[in-house]
Amino acid sequence: MKEMLGRLFTKKNGKDFLLMTLGTLLTSAGVYFFKFPNNFSTGGVTGIGVILGHYVSWLTPSTVVSILNYVLLAIGFAVFGKNFGFRTAYCSILLSVTLQLLEIVYPMERPFTGQPFMELLCAVGLPAVGAAILFNIDASTGGTDVVAMILKKFTSLDIGKALLASDAVITLAACFAFGMETGLFSIFGLLIKAFLVDSVIESFNMCKYFTIVSKNPEPICEYITHSLNRSATVMDGTGAFSHDGQKVVLTVMSRGQAMLLRKFIHTSDPHAFMMITNTSEIIGKGFRGV
Repeated sequence: MKEMLGRLFTKKNGKDFLLMTLGTLLTSAGVYFFKFPNNFSTGGVTGIGVILGHYVSWLTPSTVVSILNYVLLAIGFAVFGKNFGFRTAYCSILLSVTLQLLEIVYPMERPFTGQPFMELLCAVGLPAVGAAILFNIDASTGGTDVVAMILKKFTSLDIGKALLASDAVITLAACFAFGMETGLFSIFGLLIKAFLVDSVIESFNMCKYFTIVSKNPEPICEYITHSLNRSATVMDGTGAFSHDGQKVVLTVMSRGQAMLLRKFIHTSDPHAFMMITNTSEIIGKGFRGV
């Protein structure tokens, strides 16, 4: 038991728990304060909540989201058993509970402002940042993600296209429920959401990839390993024009470390040739696991 608890309550798990909570709360804030009051329906369980909350007077969007999330969680555990993700269950329940509590503590009878475009940006942007935080640590708020997991298990459907199609249908329904103005805002919000989550994830993971060509790589490698606490790979190279022997140093680091390295190389080896590119998918020790 002690060993099991030790594996559960690790520093990494504690950090991930805080990130899961932060990501879910950001999603809840965007959905409750900006999406629900404006009737923006950009797909997913919250989009269904907006539509059903409009047609069924005794159901609020928050209640619909909670019911659907709990039902989908129950189905997920029934289908996958113990293998169903704890992170998805935690985030899904936290989202449902938070929306219900906000409904009691701070009822929203109307939007905050009379600027629907600004409200749309908040309604899409906050959940996008929240979803990016969760996806980055292999978590999600459940909902249609559970449907995707089940479809993936039992069918050969292209899950991404299937979910995009369902989101499109839910979004188009807003045109009939709330009129063309709200419907068009919802369609535009769906398009923004499609690109924003990936962009935010890439921004979180953005690092700098260095290819350094130098005749004197030792000081550079020394600085990388001892001052920046990173590693590097050194290869032999030959100049195509001069035929002089060169060393090629390959390394990846954060943006802050990249600025320090670039400044150091410029001072210690002004003749070094550097190629610096952005990269967001780095798998290996010191970065992300497979």
